[in-house]
Amino acid sequence: MTGQTSALMALRDPDIRLMLRVREADDRQAFAELVGRYQHRLVAVMNHLVGRPDEAEDLAQEVFLRVYRTRQKYTPKAKFATWLFAIANNLALNALRDRRRKRVVSLDPPDPNASGPWQTDQLVSDRGQPPTQNLQQVELAAVIRQALDQLNDRQRMAVVLNKFEDLNYAEIAEVMGLTTKAVKSLLSRARSRLRECLMPYVYMDGEAPPKSQADDGGD
Repeated sequence: MTGQTSALMALRDPDIRLMLRVREADDRQAFAELVGRYQHRLVAVMNHLVGRPDEAEDLAQEVFLRVYRTRQKYTPKAKFATWLFAIANNLALNALRDRRRKRVVSLDPPDPNASGPWQTDQLVSDRGQPPTQNLQQVELAAVIRQALDQLNDRQRMAVVLNKFEDLNYAEIAEVMGLTTKAVKSLLSRARSRLRECLMPYVYMDGEAPPKSQADDGGD
């Protein structure tokens, strides 16, 4: 039954086919292809979770090391991306807990040029834009990063997976070890918090609407 399930899932997910080659034949080329497909995305996710580009790269490398070390035990039960980000989620949460235990406090302000989905050059769609407009977009990138930092670890993970990895509620629940209902609740609270943090910037040229009006749009 397990073999049949793996075969059926492999038909739907080419990444699973690659991982099965890694498991069954120790195929280094297949593993390298998986790394190439996910490395940038994984570093970006890690950077948003831990807030430090160098640490994000180290954690992403550790994710791939764990994937390779446990290749013989791999059994596809979900999309490969879901399984990969579940490993990433656990590593990121452990890193954040260790940091808090060590009481390491960074005195550096958030870096709007750090790698990740909100990297400044990705926000600027036209390199020929006036300097003033470019400056506003750099400022917006910093504001968004600061807003994301106001979320707790689980809310931040759920938002990143949903908005940048396009994972649905069920997939996020699989990654985070939660129920679908819990994920919906996490995202709802996160969106409310993000709206609250970003409202002063969004309405900086005029008065912000009453709170009840701002919330009428729902999620």
